[in-house]
Amino acid sequence: MEMQELAEQRDIVIVGGGICGLATALALHRKGIKSLVLERSKTLRSTGAAIIVQPNGWRALDQLGVATRLRRTAITIQGGHYISLADSKKKEIPIGNGEVRCLKRTHLIETLANDLPVDTIRYECQVVSIKLDPLTCYPVLQLHNGSYLQAKLVIGCDGVNSVIANSIGLNSVKLFCTCVVRGLTNYQNGHKFKPEFVVMSKGRVQLGWMPMTDKLVYWFVTRQWTSQDLAVSKNSMLIRQSTMETMKDFPDDMMEMISTCYLNSLHLTDLKYRAPWDLLGNNFHEGTVTVAGDAMHAMGPFLAQGGSASLEDAIVLGRCLAQKMNIMNQRERSSIVKMMVEEALEEYAKERKMRIVWLSLETYLIGKMLDAKSVMVKFVIIIVMAVLFSDPIGNTRYDCGRL
Repeated sequence: MEMQELAEQRDIVIVGGGICGLATALALHRKGIKSLVLERSKTLRSTGAAIIVQPNGWRALDQLGVATRLRRTAITIQGGHYISLADSKKKEIPIGNGEVRCLKRTHLIETLANDLPVDTIRYECQVVSIKLDPLTCYPVLQLHNGSYLQAKLVIGCDGVNSVIANSIGLNSVKLFCTCVVRGLTNYQNGHKFKPEFVVMSKGRVQLGWMPMTDKLVYWFVTRQWTSQDLAVSKNSMLIRQSTMETMKDFPDDMMEMISTCYLNSLHLTDLKYRAPWDLLGNNFHEGTVTVAGDAMHAMGPFLAQGGSASLEDAIVLGRCLAQKMNIMNQRERSSIVKMMVEEALEEYAKERKMRIVWLSLETYLIGKMLDAKSVMVKFVIIIVMAVLFSDPIGNTRYDCGRL
């Protein structure tokens, strides 16, 4: 029996139920387009504790119709500064006049999901491979349980180790030498922090934090990845213990923030990226298969733009598809439908390419500067950064446009 005869038929399938997958499904839903989201977990997943959303991300959330509700969950960050413990120097971190807030990932994920039709997300569905049907040339997904699902359009939002990205020729992600620990700390009687983003540094260790509410604080620690970290990352107690050992020379109140954090909020992860030149040379789609979010542009967290860029992807992809869908609904021949989908994906890729190439280049340079042991290498990267990215908050002014 042919594979297509065994496969369940769907118009649009989104692989991955994280921020990008749900945002893409919601963007399509707002335009009256149905989709099916395949999520490999048993429930909604929200790895990473929190997400910093800058002005460009809020523009996208406004277009999705969820920004007003999310604004109620987090305070506005009004400034920032960097502190070097080595020499006690302090300098301003530019925030600009735009809106910056830090959201709990669970709040963002649940808000996106709650606005979708109840049958949009299918849990415990892991995609293991994707092939083209030889008769229709539409993609067929094989799931972990051995079943097949054929779609007219597949959108891969399945993260840094994306099966879909691999199928369209995107090179495998690479690793920085730096890792990050993220966590949340709740101060029952309220915290003392101003509504600011603060980074404190000593040697190759950096601690950053910002308040989310009058009691809840998000923080992260970046340091060099070690051979023990793979085992440590699987145990929250070990993550906290190793983080405190790393920060033993930091002020006592910072140590307290780590020691009293929510254990279930802790995540230790290595940092993966797609090289900007790999992105520059790829079309981001093959036939009616495309990618978005980390599956397209995995980048380090150094600009806090990964999440916001994924929201931008959702808006642009939803807009491009909706424009073509209005024409498709008047057509009957499947060959015309396929052609129109490919045209929409071509427009999407064209609009997103240089935006994500520049974001990826900037994060790549920052990551390599943190990795570098040579003072000369650091100096050269700083010069290149000063030439290419003289406006440190320029990327937050980007407007992905209307849905």
